[in-house]
Amino acid sequence: MKLILASKSPRRRELLSALGVEFEIIPAVGNEVVDESLSPKEIVMSIAKAKAYEIFNKHQDSAVIGADTIVVLGNEILQKPADDNEEYSMLTKLSGKTHVVYTGYAFLSAQKQVFGADESLVTFNELPEETKQAYVKSGLGLDKAGGYGIQDGYGLVKETKGSYNNIVGFPTEVFERLLKEFGFKS
Repeated sequence: MKLILASKSPRRRELLSALGVEFEIIPAVGNEVVDESLSPKEIVMSIAKAKAYEIFNKHQDSAVIGADTIVVLGNEILQKPADDNEEYSMLTKLSGKTHVVYTGYAFLSAQKQVFGADESLVTFNELPEETKQAYVKSGLGLDKAGGYGIQDGYGLVKETKGSYNNIVGFPTEVFERLLKEFGFKS
């Protein structure tokens, strides 16, 4: 049985590679539909499920991993910014505050389906104007939930609680266990 990652994220690809398994990448292309009546944890799980099922339905002889990450500040979900102005606004909102990062996941095969979400806390430093502007100008945060990547530097983050890799977008601790459960690792 082959393993498929239903994501085009270079960060997820790197983190799954680091777990020492062979896999193919077939990105899901469906729209990420957000049901506002769900909790943030349920939202990321439903999007991860939709991504995984989109690919699994075409490759039922394989195991498929789907994942999605969101940033939640208070009651507001900060997804990928549409442009530099939205990214700047997100960084301003996050400055000096603690937020939650959820990564929903789905791991599917013909024999087994596992769904869940991992949760980490991130506290931002108070961000000076020049830091926000430099980070936005770098373009690094445009394809990331919350408009930033913890791995990008720039002194954005003061502290974290929980899985660092979950904040990056792929909770490797969870997937280490699931790869064993699904028979991809001994």
